Amino acid sequence: MHPFDFVRLSTVPEAIRSGAREAAKFVAGGTNLVDLMKTTVEKPAHIIDINALPLSKIEEVEGGIRIGALARMSDVAVHPIVQRRFPAISQALLASASPQLRNAASIGGNLMQRTRCPYFRELTWTPCNKRDPGSGCSAREGDNRLQAVLGTSEHCIAVHQSDLAVAVAALDGVLTLHGPAGERRVNATDFHLLPGNTPQIEHDLKHGELIVSLFLPDAPHAARSAYLKVRDRTEYEFALASAAVGLDLSGATIHAARVALGGVGTKPWRARKAEAMLTGKAPTADVFRAAADAEMAEAKGYGMNDYKIELARRTLVRALGDLAGGAA
Repeated sequence: MHPFDFVRLSTVPEAIRSGAREAAKFVAGGTNLVDLMKTTVEKPAHIIDINALPLSKIEEVEGGIRIGALARMSDVAVHPIVQRRFPAISQALLASASPQLRNAASIGGNLMQRTRCPYFRELTWTPCNKRDPGSGCSAREGDNRLQAVLGTSEHCIAVHQSDLAVAVAALDGVLTLHGPAGERRVNATDFHLLPGNTPQIEHDLKHGELIVSLFLPDAPHAARSAYLKVRDRTEYEFALASAAVGLDLSGATIHAARVALGGVGTKPWRARKAEAMLTGKAPTADVFRAAADAEMAEAKGYGMNDYKIELARRTLVRALGDLAGGAA
C-alpha cells in the first residue's frame, strides 16, 4: 500500500474542497477502495473520510423516495418504504455481498464499485486496459467465464458487478452529484459508461464530485418489481446473470415494463429492447422469451462465457414469469 494522508470531515463543502486535490479519494465503508489500495491498483495520495457527512437519510419526497449516499446497504434493504414501494431494490441489496459487508458499505460506494475481473485486480498478471490504458485486454483470450457479453469492446470485456446498480437502472433512479462546479443530476442509466476505447473511464463522476443522494420515482412498475440473481453459490457471490424487472400489469396486458440485466454487461444493462417487446402484450411465456431473445440478440461471448447468453435469457424469462404470477 502506498503512503497517503487521511482526514475526517463533517460537511459537504469541506469534503468537496479536499477531494478536489490531485490523487484524492473519498472513503465511506471502504469495502472496495481499501482492497484495491492493498493491491496498489488504487494509489490515492489523499483519503477523505466522509462518514460524518449528513448524507444517510432515507426519506419520502415529492414523487418518490430519496436515499442518502451514505445510507448503509443493510438499512436501505429493510426500510419499510423501500420494501413496499421498491421491492427490487430491497431484494438486490439483500442478494449482495454478506451481512457484515452490507452493514459497512454505503449506497454511493456500492454504485461506484469497480470490476472484480482478475486481470484488473492482480498487477502481477497480464495487461489490463482498465488499469493501464493501452496495454491490452487479457480477458478476451484468457479466463473470461465471469466476464461480460453485452456492451463489450475490443478494449475491455470486464463485467460490472453491482446488484443494486441493476435494480436502480431498471427503476429509473436519478443520482444527485455535488462537486466544485456545484450540483447536478444524472440518470442512473447514464451514470455508468460503456468501455468503448476508454475503459478506464467507468462513470460520469468528475474528479472531486460526490454522490450525495439517489432518487427513486414512484410508479406502478416500481411497486410491482423484483430482482432475481443466478450465481455459483447462494451467498457471498457475484451474479452470473441477474434481472431486475418491473411490470405495470392490469388484467391481461402489460401497460409498462422495466428491465435491467446484471452479471452480463460492462455496465448495469437497461434492456430497452425487451421492454419494447413486453409493452402492450399479454404476460405469457412466449412473450417473455421473445423479449429475452430480442435483448440478447447482439450479445457476444468470448469462449468460456458463451453460456451467459442463454443463462441471461432464462433468468429474464424466470424473473418475468415469477413477477407476473407464474405465467412463464
